[in-house]
Formats: sequence, C-alpha cells, structure tokens
Amino acid sequence: MNNPPETESTTTNGVQIRQSRRLPDFLQSVNLKYVKLGYHYLITHLLTLCFVPLIAFVIFQASQLNPNDIHQLWLHLQYNLVSVIICSVFLVFGATVYIVTRPRSVYLVDYACYKPPAKLQVKYEQFMEHSKLTGDFDDSSLEFQRRILERSGLGEETYVPEAMHYIPPRPSMAAAREEAEQVMFGALDILFANTNIKPKDIGVLVVNCSLFNPTPSLSAMIVNKYKLRGNIRTFNLGGMGCSAGVIAVDLAKDMLQIHRNTYAVVVSTENITQNWYFGNKKSMLIPNCLFRVGGSAVLLSNKAKDRRKAKYKLVHVVRTHKGADDKAFKCVYQEQDDAGKTGVSLSKDLMAIAGGALKTNITTLGPLVLPISEQLLFFSTLVAKKLFNAKVKPYIPDFKLAFDHFCIHAGGRAVIDELEKNLQLLPVHVEASRMTLHRFGNTSSSSIWYELAYTEAKGRVRRGNRVWQIAFGSGFKCNSAVWEALRYVKPSTSNPWEDCIDKYPVQIVM
Repeated sequence: MNNPPETESTTTNGVQIRQSRRLPDFLQSVNLKYVKLGYHYLITHLLTLCFVPLIAFVIFQASQLNPNDIHQLWLHLQYNLVSVIICSVFLVFGATVYIVTRPRSVYLVDYACYKPPAKLQVKYEQFMEHSKLTGDFDDSSLEFQRRILERSGLGEETYVPEAMHYIPPRPSMAAAREEAEQVMFGALDILFANTNIKPKDIGVLVVNCSLFNPTPSLSAMIVNKYKLRGNIRTFNLGGMGCSAGVIAVDLAKDMLQIHRNTYAVVVSTENITQNWYFGNKKSMLIPNCLFRVGGSAVLLSNKAKDRRKAKYKLVHVVRTHKGADDKAFKCVYQEQDDAGKTGVSLSKDLMAIAGGALKTNITTLGPLVLPISEQLLFFSTLVAKKLFNAKVKPYIPDFKLAFDHFCIHAGGRAVIDELEKNLQLLPVHVEASRMTLHRFGNTSSSSIWYELAYTEAKGRVRRGNRVWQIAFGSGFKCNSAVWEALRYVKPSTSNPWEDCIDKYPVQIVM
C-alpha cells in the first residue's frame, strides 16, 4: 500500500490530499469482537496447553518415586488389570489426538531479496526530466510529482525497470516479462545458491504479483526455468496488493500442514513496466513516484531436521480483510481515467481505512503475543468502557514487550510515521522500514523482506527474538506474520544491504 501525498493542498481532481495523510487514533476505539476473535485463536490450542502441563506433572511425580514405591506400584497393578487397561487406552488415545491435531512447525530456512543492477537506478532529477520529456504530463502533474518525490522518503538509488529509462518509455508485454524474469529468477538463483536446495526438492510454489498476471502464469515461468517436478503444487496470487506476501506465506503454511516432509517457496514481487501511469489524474500519479523494482524468494520447510539450519520459526499469521465495506474495497482501485489511461487510484479515505484494518488486526493479534500483564490492563479498561460507559482512556498495549523487531511495509513515509506514533514505537523500531523506503522505495509485498534483511545486516537478530511483519494492501487488507529467531541470525550471502549497510541509517531530510 502506498501513502497519500505529503502536501498542504486540500483538493485535487476530487482527492483531498491533506485529509488522507494521517491514520486515525484507532487504539481509542477498539471493537470487543476482535478481542474475542484473538482469544478464539488462543483457545484452538487449548488441548496442547492443557496436555503439556499434565505430562510435566506426571514426569515430576514419577521422579519423586523411590525403588520401594515402584515395587509397590507394580504389585498393585498386577491385581488391577482392568485399571491398567483403561489407563493405557486413555494414554494412547490422548497421545494420538495430540499428535494428529497439533500443527506442524514451519521453518524459514532462508530468503533472498533481488538487487537490480546499478544501471536501473533513478535519481530525482532524472525522474523529473524523463517525466517531462515523455510529453504525457502537464505542468500541474509534473509539479505534483516533484512534491511527492521530495517528501516521499525515497533516496537517489531506487530502481525503475529498463523500459522506463527510454525516452519515450517502451512498456510492452515482452518488457514486462523480462522484468518479471529478472526479479524472480534473480532472487531464486541467490536462494538456491545459499541453501544448496535442489529445485526438484520443492513441493509447493506460491507466487504473488498484483498487477501483472500473464498466461502462462508467473509460477509456470518458474517451473519452466528451473525444471521443477511434475507433481509440484503451484499457486499464483494476483490483485491482492502489497500485503500479498504475508498471504502467500499463510497459504504455503497451510500446504505444509497437509504435505509432509517437503519444501515450499514463496516468491513476492510487483511489475512496474506495464503499470506506469501516463495521465494527469493526481490520485493515480502517486504510484509512479513510490513504486520501484524489487522482489523476494523465501524457502519454508516442515522437516524437523531443518530446524538446526533454519533462521526462523513461523509463530502466527493473522489476516484482516475489509472488502465487505464498499469504501474499503475501492480505496485502492485500478481503473481508467477520463482519457482512457489505466492506473491505480488512491481514495481520500485510504489512511482512515488503513487505520481501521490495522486496529482489527492488532486487536486480534494482541491476545496471541502480548504478555498476560498487558492483556489484563488492556482487557480491563476495554470492558469497563464497554459495560459502564466510563470515560476511561483505553489502555494502549505496549507491543514492544511482544516483539523485538518490526518490519512495517514501506508503503510510504506517512504510513511509517503514523504507525510509529500510534504504536508508541521508538525510532530504532521503524529504522528498517525507513531505510528500506529510502534505499529501495516501495517494492510492494517484498518490502518486509528487505527490512528483515536490513535488521540482519545490522547484526540485531538474536536467538529467541520475535519479528513482526505487518503489511497493507488493496481490498482492503492488513496482514501480520510473527517469526521467532532460532539462533543468532547472520546475513546471508548476497544480502541486498551488504555493500552499503555501514552508511545506514542516513538522515532523511523532508
């Protein structure tokens, strides 16, 4: 999801710019039903929560027995065969139910982010000069794009596809395919090299790209390139926006619950070549200024042996979809302008809708991740406000107690600013998001992986640390993934930050 423009003007082609740049204070109006939903997720694992302490209690009691007690127990059991049989049946039944119903652990073995060649970098002045020379934009649109760039948080080293470097630009199906191949294959080549996994060992492939979905599909392009096996389960997610990366991980996780002893690869990207907007509607010009080339490939496994070499374990995925509401459905909308030129339009209600989706998502996520002390404070003030209509300011949970690292989708500076404020985060918590936006721009669904790569390159991820990836997307959706580090995580070879991490963080002047 990309953020609204940073400008003081109130209306432009029907878009109220100033009104749409801030998130509402969503933590002051929490809906109790979403708290209940979070506790419902918690209760689904009640059997495990009860069974594990019971086993621990039995083991503790058994450790207190001396040889004489064991002899007496044996004599007692000899004369109570029926009791022995009944106890054995219950034990076998309980163990069977636990083994069958428990979810399989999903491990993140490694991931890779694509870093385009330097020749595709675009500087502010180059961007504006090319926009002017195309002849498609009037003076008002050019000035609008200049203001967006100045306040966007993007640096001078982001990348646009090769077709956009020509004057005039050369968008075509062939150029779009070439961009997709460079990004996807570039990330996958690094992933396979770093993990030494053979492509034919992959059992599940999930690809997400919102705006470019050719035939054959992007997943079929990968199968053809790497000659993947014939019985591979492939999925191609389209039109799901910048949060589709988390959706793809969730789908891969579900597939790994069904198919034993296998690997899943998730490829997240976006295609810019055929989706550049060449019109003058202000609400459709913003993506031109923010979206840049990028992509990621993630290797997941349900093999117990892979725990030793894996970086992370998937703990939770919480998905929120506001598509039932018409305003939410149309707030990020691909359409044609009055001149028949296609682009993605951003509604003036975008930030308010994002705030509502985020409120729902974190209210559901809270009971799963927050310490009991935070849950009690939050829940007690919420119930008091709902039942007694008390003028009590709701307690804002401290998510810094639940997570060590935050990967907030780098959709735009305003989004990061408002999440930092509303979740009461420190600058270091949003550093990865700001620096990713500065260095790579909005790479859509893959941005959360560039952010995690930044955190690893800084050497900050320790064993037991929890990482919160949160992303927004059209539809409208807000999705979260929670990972737990299984070891001190060092950056992998070809980390996208390896040649520049020492100069970050940089001071961003707005």
